[in-house]
Amino acid sequence: MDQTIPARFERQADALSRQPLFWSKRDGAYRPITWQQAAADVHAFARFLLVQQINPGDRVLLLSESRPEWGIADVAIQSVGAWTVPIYPSLTPSDIEVICRDCHPMLAIASTVDQARKLLEVFQKLPSPRGLVVLDSFPDAPPGCLAWSRALAQGREADGVVQALAAKRLAAVRPEDTATLIYTSGTTGEPKGVMLSHRNFLSNVDACLQVIPITGRDLHLSFLPLCHVFERMAGWYLMLTAGAAVAYAENMDTIPENMAEIHPTVMLGVPRFFEKLYGRIQEGVRQAPPLKRRLALWAMGVGRRVAAAQAARQRLPLGLAFQRTLAESLVFKKLKARLGGRLRFFVSGGAPLSKEIGEFFYGMGVTIIEGYGLTETSPVIAVNRVAAPRFGSVGPMVPGVEVRIAEDGEIVTRGPHIMQGYYNKPDATSVVLAGGWFHTGDIGHLDPEGCLHVTDRKKDLIKTAGGKFIAPQKLENLFVTDPSISQAFVFGDRKPYCVALIVPNFEQLRRIAQEQEVGAASVQELVRHPRVIEWYFQRVQLKQAHLPTFEQIKKIALLDQEFSQASGELTPTLKAKRSIIAARYDALLRGLYENGG
Repeated sequence: MDQTIPARFERQADALSRQPLFWSKRDGAYRPITWQQAAADVHAFARFLLVQQINPGDRVLLLSESRPEWGIADVAIQSVGAWTVPIYPSLTPSDIEVICRDCHPMLAIASTVDQARKLLEVFQKLPSPRGLVVLDSFPDAPPGCLAWSRALAQGREADGVVQALAAKRLAAVRPEDTATLIYTSGTTGEPKGVMLSHRNFLSNVDACLQVIPITGRDLHLSFLPLCHVFERMAGWYLMLTAGAAVAYAENMDTIPENMAEIHPTVMLGVPRFFEKLYGRIQEGVRQAPPLKRRLALWAMGVGRRVAAAQAARQRLPLGLAFQRTLAESLVFKKLKARLGGRLRFFVSGGAPLSKEIGEFFYGMGVTIIEGYGLTETSPVIAVNRVAAPRFGSVGPMVPGVEVRIAEDGEIVTRGPHIMQGYYNKPDATSVVLAGGWFHTGDIGHLDPEGCLHVTDRKKDLIKTAGGKFIAPQKLENLFVTDPSISQAFVFGDRKPYCVALIVPNFEQLRRIAQEQEVGAASVQELVRHPRVIEWYFQRVQLKQAHLPTFEQIKKIALLDQEFSQASGELTPTLKAKRSIIAARYDALLRGLYENGG
């Protein structure tokens, strides 16, 4: 592997010129953008950057939702030797200011006028970059903004000197050069800028393609943020390398509609997406007419038995194989049609996937392969294989990646996927790369088959007053497999036992209240009603009955609103900011330990 990302893009654009690279919803329909068209825009924007005097090593902010222009701008930035600095669109001006003070961007790109205004607010306090490009068309340009279409036009109008310089810059980019600076969202503390090289990314791309069967015949429906390293590597650079096409969902709410329109063959997701899909299926079964409900429950039972047999590497008995064929024809085929009808598999990353949810979909003939990694590891360390997923694990390591388990149970890794370091933070870099291994901060173990199991974040492990260690994510993932539970937060460090904050599925809450003959009028009243709380506690008890007593939740409280990114309780990748949640609900949590706690 001796290429850079822009060089690989150029090679593919030459080979696949007239084939679709992107599909984007415009004027009510998905329309293709060919490799040839994308390459022309990459070249034009690269020349525009040179006109703006962007030099190798300069940082260029990219504040945008996922869309074709994101990838085009990214490759153009790298082709002139600059670094792409992706920014989550959900970040506030104060969040963006912290990043800008650290990386000193020389140019910025925003998706919309509203996003541009956030940047303009930040730039009033800091040295302004040389330009601010806005991807959307707009009738009245805010002062200091330039439309994307105009930037491309300026690049196309550039003279021969600029064109020659663009070719020279592209040829000068080396695999060991920094390609991007990604600021980790972080569940605690200030974000750190992770420097990843072209070699980091492409070594990971090539390793994943050895074990994940993605080809030029595939079509990926993308809905995760390209700001996150998972979608960036697997949903952009890997698809680019394989020659696959990428379609972009309009938004999270339109994913079912977009799947039916574009018929994807592969999709990337995070556990929250699969939890919601699982919940919708369960609720649909509950509301179905009696005959359809019995049929669906029978088919799900068949699926569970099939999944169990396959997990044990057993050949299906003839009777079960026949039942599976029947269940596929009567039930599962309809589910797959709702997923677009051509989906070969999902890939899950970003957080642990519940074993129960993985097995549920697998039993229905929908495979979710879970992987594991971090921003600092480009990102994939391990991933399950499509042919034989091991649910509950993140699978074997990808080729070229080494992993060992430290004495304290921490997962450490080394290989070409390890970051160059944290930008402007040499001390923090030396700590995580101590001994030549990257220390992930995650606790886990390897099973006899070489599959990696991730328990929890090292810093998130709960140590009870009795000295027992408990992994909160394990319990939280278990509880949310109940369709009546939307989110869960486990607490109990240095306490005599663990408790949980439960966010109900609000669509089901009123039905549950009626069944319990609770006449409260509002959600706030319902979540405080003793009979509703007791009903939910019984659901929790059913889920945790198989666990050791010390690991079980002893009390719960119900919340009247979901944890959210907007409230500061979740990171952009939907991971819980545990310290913030604990502080916000401190009084409620303390109350669970009173009166006999």
